[in-house]
Amino acid sequence: MEITAQQVKELREKTGAGMMDCKKALTEANGDFEKAIEVLRKKGAAVAAKRAERSANEGIILTKSLENGSKAVIVEVNCETDFVAKSDDFINFANFVLDAIAENQPKNIDELLALNHDGKSVQEELTAIIGKIGEKIEVSRFLIEKAENGVVVDYIHHGSKLAVLIRVDNVKDSGKSEITNLAKDFAMQVAAMKPFYVTRKEVSEDVLNKEKEIYKELARKEGKPEQILDKIADGKLNKFYQENCLIEQTSIKDNTKSVGVILGEYNKKNSSEAVIKLFHRFHISDEKK
Repeated sequence: MEITAQQVKELREKTGAGMMDCKKALTEANGDFEKAIEVLRKKGAAVAAKRAERSANEGIILTKSLENGSKAVIVEVNCETDFVAKSDDFINFANFVLDAIAENQPKNIDELLALNHDGKSVQEELTAIIGKIGEKIEVSRFLIEKAENGVVVDYIHHGSKLAVLIRVDNVKDSGKSEITNLAKDFAMQVAAMKPFYVTRKEVSEDVLNKEKEIYKELARKEGKPEQILDKIADGKLNKFYQENCLIEQTSIKDNTKSVGVILGEYNKKNSSEAVIKLFHRFHISDEKK
């Protein structure tokens, strides 16, 4: 039978589900309004719509190493409460999403939700778990990182609320195992010390100028002469680099050395030029961009 726009509109107003979900439900129920509501409830669409405006600030972050360590995936899946984040249903769904990303390599969330993985629709599985659990659940972000001539190492902090991918390029096959172990330490460094950059070359002029102005103003208030303010600011910038650039941070594994010194020792030992190219740090409490 033909489903009219008015029927779809009425069902949407009654349940809060999306128009396409309502149309499909009415079609499946042969136009029977009450049966269509049951269809929507079973699929979780009505629940999903009602929870859409709520905050999903809990969840887990998962990673997966691929292609013999040259590629890795990181994904954040959110829910409303920590209780749900620890449930088997939620964790199983998050792992399903991780596997779907790893196997299909979608470019964004929309592509991910449109996938069919292991015989299941990602969007339908998301709708179903929302209906089953009764909380807002969303895949908020993911990344796929690949090294052409190096390694991508993953690290998940205990509790799966914080995870890191770190990429090291220019790795020789002979030193791959050693640099993988070192990169795991570097990933733990990123997790613990939260650097914003790999090296000082990545810090923009705008950031540097803003920092220098702050340092100079503080020095002025302390009564320092105007002619030495630039020198004072430059000295404080070095500390800024040591705190915010991974290469210059003191290693959490050996506080007598910086991360850069440790990497330099590896390169000297292996006659290589390995470099930390980038890192990604996902934390559940991060503000999403």
